Amino acid sequence: MSKGRQKGEVDHRASKGDSPAKNATSAISAGDPRPKDESKGSAQRGSRHRSREFVLQGLYQWFLAGTAPATIRAQLSEAGGFARCDAAFFDRLWQGVTGEYTTLVAAFAPYLDRAPEQLSAIERAVLTIGAWELLRQPDIPYRVAINEAVELAKAYGGTDGHKYVNGVLDRLASATRAAEVSASRRAQ
Repeated sequence: MSKGRQKGEVDHRASKGDSPAKNATSAISAGDPRPKDESKGSAQRGSRHRSREFVLQGLYQWFLAGTAPATIRAQLSEAGGFARCDAAFFDRLWQGVTGEYTTLVAAFAPYLDRAPEQLSAIERAVLTIGAWELLRQPDIPYRVAINEAVELAKAYGGTDGHKYVNGVLDRLASATRAAEVSASRRAQ
């Protein structure tokens, strides 16, 4: 069992050879495509991943500067590289994470080892994105939702933040998508 995971948790991360960017705002604003997802062969996955990166940047700004979500949304839509994201998915995700922020944090809070306010802004934002996808997007398989969150945490979070995100979201998925998780684990 990997270090950092509890018994019964599944590691949903795909391995990446990229070196992660450590500053979400500058990497995304500069149009940096990391983590590279073109190797997956899916334009939709790439554009949705890009949407998640922009939402991560927006949440980071919202947490640190307190800028109104509508203002952040307008700024992000004018940022370099925004045209490469799935705008419809971005809008659903942005409205979801900002409009239901308290509900989403309450959903993953029982699986934390500390108060949500004590998480880094990146970890809190990534967990919020992952929680929204798990709770509000049943068309997105739980493994995809967790993997996308883990990849964001690897690229923009602290050294081992992705392991923490994986564990928290795995437990949330087990609680909220029990049938899907059980079926997936039986199939392995």
